[in-house]
Amino acid sequence: MLVPLFDDDTGLLMLAGLGDTAIDCFEVSTSEPFLTQVSHCMTDASTRGIAMVPKLALEVISCEVTRVLQLTDSCIVPISYQVPRKNSGHEFHDDLYPDTVGTTPAMSAEEWWQGGNKQVEKVSLHPGKRPKPAAKQPPGKKELPSGGSKEDQPRGSSTSSSPLSTPSSSAAPSHSPSSTSGLSSGFLPSPSQSGKAIQNLMGTTSKFRHIQGAVMHRNKHITNIRNLNLTTPGECDGFCVNRQRVAVPLAISGGQIAVFERSGPGRQPDTALPTIQNSVNVADFSWDPFDTHRLAVAGDDAKIRVWQVPKGGLKETLTEPKLVLQGHTEKIYSIKFHPLASGVLVSSSYDLTVRLWNLESGEQVKVLTGHQDQVFGIAWSPDGKLLATVCKDGKVRVYDPRNSTAPVQEGPGPEGHRGARVVWVCDGKYLLVSGFDNRSERGLYLFSADSLSSGPIANAALNVAPSTLIPFYDPDTSVVILTGKGDTRVYIYEVVPEDPYFIECSSFNSPEPHKGLAFLPKTECNVRDVEIAVGLMLTKTTIEPVAFRVPRVKKDFFQDDVYPDTDVWWEPALTASAWLSGSNGQHKKLSLKPKDMTPVSEAPKEAPVRKYLPSSVYLEEKTDEQKKEELLSAMVAKLGNMDDPLPQESYEGVDDEEWDD
Repeated sequence: MLVPLFDDDTGLLMLAGLGDTAIDCFEVSTSEPFLTQVSHCMTDASTRGIAMVPKLALEVISCEVTRVLQLTDSCIVPISYQVPRKNSGHEFHDDLYPDTVGTTPAMSAEEWWQGGNKQVEKVSLHPGKRPKPAAKQPPGKKELPSGGSKEDQPRGSSTSSSPLSTPSSSAAPSHSPSSTSGLSSGFLPSPSQSGKAIQNLMGTTSKFRHIQGAVMHRNKHITNIRNLNLTTPGECDGFCVNRQRVAVPLAISGGQIAVFERSGPGRQPDTALPTIQNSVNVADFSWDPFDTHRLAVAGDDAKIRVWQVPKGGLKETLTEPKLVLQGHTEKIYSIKFHPLASGVLVSSSYDLTVRLWNLESGEQVKVLTGHQDQVFGIAWSPDGKLLATVCKDGKVRVYDPRNSTAPVQEGPGPEGHRGARVVWVCDGKYLLVSGFDNRSERGLYLFSADSLSSGPIANAALNVAPSTLIPFYDPDTSVVILTGKGDTRVYIYEVVPEDPYFIECSSFNSPEPHKGLAFLPKTECNVRDVEIAVGLMLTKTTIEPVAFRVPRVKKDFFQDDVYPDTDVWWEPALTASAWLSGSNGQHKKLSLKPKDMTPVSEAPKEAPVRKYLPSSVYLEEKTDEQKKEELLSAMVAKLGNMDDPLPQESYEGVDDEEWDD
């Protein structure tokens, strides 16, 4: 359950899910965007409840604008939110602290029942202007004169004496708003606008919000991997997988690649393994989606080598590729297979060109131009008609490669120059770009595929980190999973084609930094355990499967709202020559429902269970006096009347003669 806390003075909205380990802070505005996330605080323990500290208890001199108390299983953790100011700790910044609602009631209950509508008087948070409330006297104690004892005097104006004035959470400063986007002054939205924005937020929920990532059992791990290459280029995903095998680059001269069979997990031998030898450093590599034995490898020598792995895996070292593609004049950045046509490959290079290859003929068929700098990422549209690129020159482009070598659309992309990736989302109607802003902060940018020139229609700032976020998009659920090489956190969002566009879900944290995360076909998901994605995580010495599951109660039923018919993308829809000649195709669909499971939409409806007692029970509840009388009566009845003789008094004794001498 999501618990909201709203501060009307600052317009800050706190959201925490019970059982989650994150507290989100949003700024509510009167204009679009109505909600702007300013902080994402990761906590050390699960949240059992949250509460907001009264405004009068804040350290206003330290520019503390709000403080939240997190209830965990064993303690209460204060989390402070402060705005960085030059004279923080010395001056009161009145632009951060409008007059707040005081603690003196405006009217009595009787006045309110009679129709009164008085407002509570507002007070200033300035330490020198705060009202001094009268100390409450214990019942039966007379009010002392002005010269009473010190402990009965009103509390001083300084808030430093408050036990909550200093946050006890060590994580609080690093997750304060100042460490994300920086809170600004002027939080005075009208109540109607704020309420509307909150209602909009609470109304947009995701069925994947509480998605859970978990590393599978160790008996499915591939361990003892040696000489792993940890310095692959930023445009490379680090490793690649398919249903049957995993390809991993090694830090051995000659650009060697190890191939592990998924059917044989466990500890790898200490001896040298047979490898694929490219003779040059590996820039990028990719499995053919329609042939689990074919691996394309791009090298530093501007050549693409196509290898054929024998059935059963590598038994001996491969030194001669099946095909070599030549045409680029400089080092290649990345390569991508066509999603529908077999034997079509696209590559980008330092020579600022993007080239199309026909593997059936082994020839280059198109050279796409228009890039002014390094091409960070390339992606095919779901229907295979268009190609999107994101470039270091700050542009996002879309090509129709069969009809034109120039881009058909172009628009402003991320401002940062450290790297970017692009993927098509929402049935190919939008482009999702992960990149950096001009402050080197990682973020997500959503573009309409039909109007790139208008710029991004939505964006979400994440964090500051050196590695580019690599996105994996599941078209069945519209969930995007992102992580970077060397990260420990995996971000998960649901992307929707209307506001708010990005719906954040629970993230997954690996116990140690991973070197890559690649995903398997949807058929590898265990639908009985509601897995929507299964990936392989590469560490320094292991390959570990990770399952992403959606928590559901009725697991006995097939969750058809989570599993629509999926594309059979591992089978080609047409040949390379057919696609190049202008033909289009589409994948067949496959139902993931097991034969012995009933869809949850067809599950019999259960009778509603009353959670609360009927009102008649409460209306007929006896008063405390009545309960006391009944209890006393029952005790007296059990003990009996004091005037009645005791039971032993009626017992008859024995004659004296019966006693033994």
